Amino acid sequence: MIRKICSLLMLLLVFNSCSTNSEDRINNPNLIDLSFRLNIDLDLPEYNGLNFPGNSYSTYNTGINGVVVYNINNTQFTAFELSDPNHPLSDCSTLRVQGVIAKCDCNDGNSYNILTGELTNGSSQYTMKPYRISKNGNTLEIFN
Repeated sequence: MIRKICSLLMLLLVFNSCSTNSEDRINNPNLIDLSFRLNIDLDLPEYNGLNFPGNSYSTYNTGINGVVVYNINNTQFTAFELSDPNHPLSDCSTLRVQGVIAKCDCNDGNSYNILTGELTNGSSQYTMKPYRISKNGNTLEIFN
């Protein structure tokens, strides 16, 4: 009987310790949650590069410090915030895109892969902040 009670208590402890809320895993105190929508019409010349896999488009007028959109294979795209997730917002925390790498201007040398959002150089606790993206015809919608 005691064995059954101990097993039940252990099972309850395991279920209570697991969180189903994804925000618990990606909550970053350095970046605010900002609501926005960015529509990109791939028929416009400004966004022509996004019609080809391996190309990206960066804008510094949306999001916190900007947004980068990357075309993986014409059906899959990624979008990330252009603020270093491992720094409080400052003049040097805006990431600059060079190829598939987004680099921080702060002295720690942080850089991130814009395909995955993962750190490629430096030290960090957080990955790049991802944004949702959907494609409808020739329009991409990036939003948070």
